[in-house]
Amino acid sequence: MKILLIEDEQELAKSIIDYLTGNDFVCEWADNLDTALGKISAYDYDCILLDLMLPDGNGFEILKELKRQNKSDGVIIISAKETLETKIEGLQLGADDYLTKPFHLSELMARIQALIRRKNFNGNNILTYNEIKIDLLSKTVMVNEKKIDITKTEFELLLFLTGNKNRVLSKNAIAEHLSGDMADMLDNFDFVYAHIKNLKNKLKHAGCPDYIKTVYGLGYKWQND
Repeated sequence: MKILLIEDEQELAKSIIDYLTGNDFVCEWADNLDTALGKISAYDYDCILLDLMLPDGNGFEILKELKRQNKSDGVIIISAKETLETKIEGLQLGADDYLTKPFHLSELMARIQALIRRKNFNGNNILTYNEIKIDLLSKTVMVNEKKIDITKTEFELLLFLTGNKNRVLSKNAIAEHLSGDMADMLDNFDFVYAHIKNLKNKLKHAGCPDYIKTVYGLGYKWQND
């Protein structure tokens, strides 16, 4: 899952990034409003963690820009401002949740996971696609009730594909989802092909039909209808 942290307090930002990356999230960081606006225009995120008090402006501008661009990125406001008026304004502008500083990192992660489940998977912890069961909490995959050996990257790729069922995902979109803005520095997307191939082979050997379709010249899509 890909996260954007918008936070100018460096020590707090580092602790959040270290914690989330240690729990298999791809985490990008913007420490000011201008950088954050550029990132949300260029990339899509599963969840944006938004501080309101930024050195060059108000974090509410991020919510307004997301609405102007008609984007559906989930947003959790993380702020020391805890007035009722501020919370109401943030939620009315499109934020999904509000967490007051200081907070425990474990609670932040639980809020992120809950938001992603609501937005992408109808609030479910167990996703079922015919003979496949995906456990979001234990990060395991079962095929015909047998656990298959899957890497962290392959698990994230499987979630991205199934969460966008029947939609064509470009190699660039998959690369960004798996590696964040580091994808901009890659010469090619051969690693995407490699992960797709490995995932397809593991599902096939476990007894699945070919759900991952190659759309030549465009990318890949998950199709199980």
